[in-house]
Amino acid sequence: MPDRYDSTFFALTIESGVAHLEMNRGDKANAMSPEFWVDLPRLAGELGKDPSVRVVVLSGRGKHFSGGIDLAAFQNILGLTSAEPGRGAEALYELIRRFQAALSSLEDLRVPVIAAIHGVCLGGGVDLACACDIRLASSEARFGIEEIEIGMAADVSTLQRLPRLMPAGIVRELAYTGRRFTSDEARGWGFVNSVHDSPETTLAAALTLAREIAAKSPLAIAGIKRAITYARDHSVADSLEQIALWNAGALRPEDLMKAIQARMAKQKAEFADLLPPAKL
Repeated sequence: MPDRYDSTFFALTIESGVAHLEMNRGDKANAMSPEFWVDLPRLAGELGKDPSVRVVVLSGRGKHFSGGIDLAAFQNILGLTSAEPGRGAEALYELIRRFQAALSSLEDLRVPVIAAIHGVCLGGGVDLACACDIRLASSEARFGIEEIEIGMAADVSTLQRLPRLMPAGIVRELAYTGRRFTSDEARGWGFVNSVHDSPETTLAAALTLAREIAAKSPLAIAGIKRAITYARDHSVADSLEQIALWNAGALRPEDLMKAIQARMAKQKAEFADLLPPAKL
């Protein structure tokens, strides 16, 4: 693996267009240490530059997906709250925005991200899952918006993204109470796509789905991700304009003909990779 993918928090493998990004702090329930917040956006940026990567699968090693933000990181936050009020507030604002940007790097990635969730997915873990395109869960997985338990409102993306993924009234109940909910509840509310028997079968299902997506036209997949994300934040009229402009600029006969011919021949089409980002 190239040095640019080195990380103290994550392990990474890439095979057949699928990048498997694993949180590698299983002995600490993959709690989000300072290294997480630095390495995630850096690795997402590098994966976005790699034309061989078509899908990312995100999972956690050990017994849990993630127990959320490492409480040790709160020492810095507490230090800011005791500083001169105006300057401390400004510094805390910048810190929160960096946390938010780290998770948004998954949403900004031009390829889909599939989360394979097992064990606990709490606090910041829910924020992380919300930033992914697709979520699969094992039957024993438990989720919780637990920031209320330490006297704060979740501020890294759950309260902003989750109401667009499941009913707002349910989100309010869970955020107000901090109660944990099951993978079956999460599926019933639309937060996870499917539930599997074990962590192993969950990851296997995520990798199978990733390979299926990786076999499609990467240009079309990139267009779909952009369109769905854009539509979430804009009006129908604006979103129709966006996809019309995208297809007018990006729709080309090569992928269309490959797909049509393969379908007629009952074969799988082979699509060219995306280009790496242009260098300035």
